[in-house]
Amino acid sequence: MVVSYNDPAADFRLAMTGVCSDVLVAEEDQGHIIGSVLVGHDGHRGWLYYLATATRAQGSGVGRKLVEAAEQWLRERGAVKAQLLVRERNSGVVSFYERLGYEVTPRVLMSKCL
Repeated sequence: MVVSYNDPAADFRLAMTGVCSDVLVAEEDQGHIIGSVLVGHDGHRGWLYYLATATRAQGSGVGRKLVEAAEQWLRERGAVKAQLLVRERNSGVVSFYERLGYEVTPRVLMSKCL
């Protein structure tokens, strides 16, 4: 689900070059990538972006393991909170995150395209 102002490939390249971000991947035994998550932090809050698993791997625990790995990555860097955003049209994933201990937090999200 790409939005006009998002370039996932550019976001991943940027994450790979930063000290405050990374891309974690899950691979099958044959070396095929079956999932990934972009993780980063601002020195206080950690953020998870672009969590995805291959269709054939969904329901197998790969997504959960990627979230846990991202949380560990954040802990190791001193982040005290992990956050993520879910687009309204992708609300079906909310229950997945709730099962992992995430909760809907009432906030007003404001943004400005630069």
